[in-house]
Amino acid sequence: MENFLSTEQRSAATRVVVASTVALSFISFWRGAAIVLSDLASSAFYAGGIAEGAIGRSAPWFVLAVMLFSFAVRSVYMESCSMYVRGGVYVVVRDAMGPVLARLSVSALIFDYILTGPISAVSAGQYLGRLINEVSEMMNSGMTVPPNLFAAGFALIVIAYFWWSNTKGIHESSTKALRIMQITTVMVVMFLIWCSMTLLTRGPAQIPPPPTPSNIGWGPDALGWLQGTRLIQIAAVAIIVAFGHSLLAMSGFETLAQVYREIASPKLKNLKITANIVCIYAVIATGVITLFAGMIIPDSIRPEYHDNLLGGLAMHLAGPPLLRLAFHVFVVIVGVLILSGAVNTSMIGANGVLNRVAEDGVLVPWFRKPHKKFGTTYRLINVITGLQLATVIGSRGDVVVLGEAYAFGVVWSFFMKALGVLVLRFKRQDQDYKTPINITIGGRELPIGLMATTLALFFVAVANLFSKQIATIFGVGFTLVLFAVFTISERLNAKTRRETKQGLEQFNLDVQPEVSVGTAAIHARPGCILVAVRDYSRMTHLKSVLQKTNLRRHDIVVMTVRGVSAGAGEYDLAENQLFTDYERELFTRVVALAEKEGKSVDLVVVPAVNPFDAMVQTAAKLQASRLVTGVSSRMDSEELARRIGRAWERLPEPRHPFSLEIISPGRPSIYVNLGPHPPRLWPEDVDLVHDMWLELSDKYAGAKLHHRDIVGVALRRMQEQLKNEDRDDVVRDILDEVEHRKEPSLTEEKSVTGSD
Repeated sequence: MENFLSTEQRSAATRVVVASTVALSFISFWRGAAIVLSDLASSAFYAGGIAEGAIGRSAPWFVLAVMLFSFAVRSVYMESCSMYVRGGVYVVVRDAMGPVLARLSVSALIFDYILTGPISAVSAGQYLGRLINEVSEMMNSGMTVPPNLFAAGFALIVIAYFWWSNTKGIHESSTKALRIMQITTVMVVMFLIWCSMTLLTRGPAQIPPPPTPSNIGWGPDALGWLQGTRLIQIAAVAIIVAFGHSLLAMSGFETLAQVYREIASPKLKNLKITANIVCIYAVIATGVITLFAGMIIPDSIRPEYHDNLLGGLAMHLAGPPLLRLAFHVFVVIVGVLILSGAVNTSMIGANGVLNRVAEDGVLVPWFRKPHKKFGTTYRLINVITGLQLATVIGSRGDVVVLGEAYAFGVVWSFFMKALGVLVLRFKRQDQDYKTPINITIGGRELPIGLMATTLALFFVAVANLFSKQIATIFGVGFTLVLFAVFTISERLNAKTRRETKQGLEQFNLDVQPEVSVGTAAIHARPGCILVAVRDYSRMTHLKSVLQKTNLRRHDIVVMTVRGVSAGAGEYDLAENQLFTDYERELFTRVVALAEKEGKSVDLVVVPAVNPFDAMVQTAAKLQASRLVTGVSSRMDSEELARRIGRAWERLPEPRHPFSLEIISPGRPSIYVNLGPHPPRLWPEDVDLVHDMWLELSDKYAGAKLHHRDIVGVALRRMQEQLKNEDRDDVVRDILDEVEHRKEPSLTEEKSVTGSD
C-alpha cells in the first residue's frame, strides 16, 4: 500500500468533527442540591458568629433575613441558566455591559472563590482545635492548642491535600456530596429536635432583640470609613450595613449555576426543584439554627463561641454532659467534612472560571498548558492554591478577618451577576424562566422583581465597600491586579490570535450538536474502531490499530476529549473554544501517523467533564465495535477498565455493547467486554461442566439434559447462597479463584460492568 493519501483521503483526514454539546453524566435534582449545599450549607458553621461579632445580639434575625433573601437570588440564577449563552460568565457580561465590566465581574468572582477555601478550612480548624481544648479541660490533661494557630495549620494541610487531588484530576463525586449532606441532615434534624426540647424544658436564656437600628451593637471594626459619620445614623443605612455583615451566610450560591448543565431532564423543572431544596434547607440549617444559638447560649458567654457557634450550641443543650460532648464531637466531624468539601469546591470553581476565561482569550495559553502526567491545568491550580495559602498565612487563622474579606467578594459577585441578567432582559427575549414580579406598561415588560433584587444587592455592595475597611483594601487590590492581568493577557492574545503555530496542519472544523453515525459529518460505518487519544507523546495504541486494521472491514475514528472543568459554570463552550492549539497539534501528529501507515481516519473532538463518559457515549453513538485506549498515567489498567465499565453502565437503555482494548507498550493487550456477554471459560471449567453432565445424564436425566442446564442451575443456586448465610463462603471462594487463577498467555480478557 502506498504511504501517502489521495487528495480525497487527505481532505477527509484533515476534517475534524467537533461536538458542540458537552458529554455529561446527568444527575438527579437531589444530587444537584447536595453539591450546592456542600458549599452553601457550610456557612452555617461560621456566618452567625461573624455576623454577631460585627452587629451584636440581633445578628440571628439578620442572618435569617439573608437566608429568606436567598429565594430572590435563586430566581436570578435560574433566569441566567435559562438563557442559552455560549462562552461563560465573561462572554455573558461582556455581551451585556462590555469587556471592561466583564473583566471586573470575573475578578470579583475569582476573589469570592479564592476566599471560600481559606475561610472554610480555617473554620473547620477552629472547631477542631476548640474541641481538643474542651476535651482536654474536661479530662484535666492540661494539653491545649492555640485555636488560631491550630486552625491556620489545619487549613494549610487541607488546602495542600486538595491541591494535590485537583492536580491529579480526582474530584469529589456527586455521590460523596450526597452522603455528606445526608450526614449533615442528621445533624440538622438533631439540632432542631434537641434545641426545641431544650427551649420547652428550661425556656430560652434570652430572645435576640429585634433587628432595628437601636438594637444594633456595632463591633470595633464593623463601620470602617462610616465610623463617626452622619450616614450611619440614618436608619435605612444602618439596616443595610448590618444586612451586609450577614450576607456571607448566602455564600456558595454560585455553585447552583455550575451544576445546571449536569441536572437531568427536564432541566428547568429539576433546576427549580434543586433551587427550592437548597433555599429551604439553608433557611433551616443556617437561619433557624443560628437563631436557636442566640436563644440558648447565654449572652454573657456567647462571644466565646463566635468562632465555633454550633459547637457552643451543642454544649449548651439540655442533657447529660457526656451526651452533649458526644454530640459536639459529631458536630465537629460534620463540620470538618462539609467545610473541607467547600475547600475542594472553591478550587474546582476557581479553576473552572479561570479555564473559561482563558478559553475566552482573556488569559494567555501558558496558563492552560496541561500537566505532562495528569493532563490537568496545573498552573492555574498552582496559582489558586498559592493565593489561598497566602490568605491563610496572612489571616493567621482569624475567621473574622477572613469573613469580612469574603463578604466583599460574595456581594460584588452577586451584584454583577444580577446586573448582567437585568441588562440581558432588555436585550434578549428567549428566557425560559423570568424572575417573578413583572408588569407590562405600554407593551413593554418591566422586570420589577429583578430590578429590586439587583438594587438591593447594589446597596449592600456599596455599604460593604465603605464599612469593611480591610476587606475593601484587600478586595479592591486583588480585583485590580487580576483585572490588569486579564487586560494585558487579552491584548497579548489579540496580537497572536491570527498567527498559526508553524508546522501544524490546517483543519476544517465541522461543528455538530453531537457526534452520531449515519450523518454526513461522520464517514465511519457502524462497527468502526474508536481510538481515544489525548497525549501526542503516547500514541503507541493508535499506531498498533493503524497497523493491524483492515479498512475494508472496519473504519477508524480517532477522538480526543476536550476537557471542560467541572466548575466552569452554566454555559457551554463557544465554537472558537472547542478546538485549541493543543488539539491542533495533537491531530497534526495523528494525521502524520495515519499517512505513514497509508490509512485514513475520521477525527472527532468531544468536550466533556468526565473523559470516561465521553469515550463511552461516543462509542455508543457511533455504534463502534471496539474502543481502544492507551495506558493511563494516573491509574493502572484495571482501574481504567473499571471506570470505563462504570461509565458504560450509566448509558441509557438500550446500551450498545462493545469491547474495550487497552494497549500497553511491550505488554499484552487487555480486552474487556462491556455489558452482558457469554463468559470465556477456562478448559478445566469446560471439563468440569462436561463431567457433571456425563454423571447426571447417565444416572438421572438422559439425553434431555444439556450443558447449559447444569450451568443455569449452578448460577441460580449461587445467587440464592449470596442472599443467605452462605454468602461469606461463596465470596471467599470467588476471591480465592481470582487470586489463584491462571492468566491467559497472549491476551487478558475480562468483563467490566458498573457492579465490578
